[in-house]
Amino acid sequence: MATSDGSSNAATKEEAVQVEPKTGISFPVKLDDGKILYCVGYNKKSLLGLSIKAYGFGLYVDSDKLKDVLKSKIEKAPSKPTEEMYQLAIDGDFGMTIKMVVSFSGVKLSMAKKGFTEAMRESMKKLTGQKNEELSNKVFGTTSDKIKLRLGSEMIVSKLPGYVLETKVNGELVSRVESELLCRAYFRNYLGEDTLECEKESREMFGQSMLSLF
Repeated sequence: MATSDGSSNAATKEEAVQVEPKTGISFPVKLDDGKILYCVGYNKKSLLGLSIKAYGFGLYVDSDKLKDVLKSKIEKAPSKPTEEMYQLAIDGDFGMTIKMVVSFSGVKLSMAKKGFTEAMRESMKKLTGQKNEELSNKVFGTTSDKIKLRLGSEMIVSKLPGYVLETKVNGELVSRVESELLCRAYFRNYLGEDTLECEKESREMFGQSMLSLF
């Protein structure tokens, strides 16, 4: 996906977007702040006993900073992505953004908040041995359910330098928390070795993007 010169293997220079194939959602290969698209994927939810593709996502990275981190810790390019590489991405103090776009009209904000909170609790437990309920609830903060999610609505979660996790829904800032643990737990859900089955392909895509930085 990403290359060391900031371009994208998955899209030519003439293309402006990368399509997530399971949902058909298009993601720009570069954000306005310069972050580069490293992978696309989708997330499934259970609704009334049915498995639905709730949203597609694109994971963006401050490519130069990630390259510096990888090369400072790993001298020789490995033949395939290693767990050390993924861990450096999860732990690193540099910009990363998950842009999620709703792909099913039945998704409600309360459903999204519940799903994210449960995932964060499990991630926290694996990192610290405790679910840390208070911190897990802070990804969406006290977001009002009056914010409506529709087909195409966007939820954007960013790790900012200084380990600040920022969440926006439809462009509205709903949470901003400084916490290294929260940042690590959140991105572990997408890049950890025990990620959801539906996200394993996007994790591998992210790994190939990291390899291209060497």
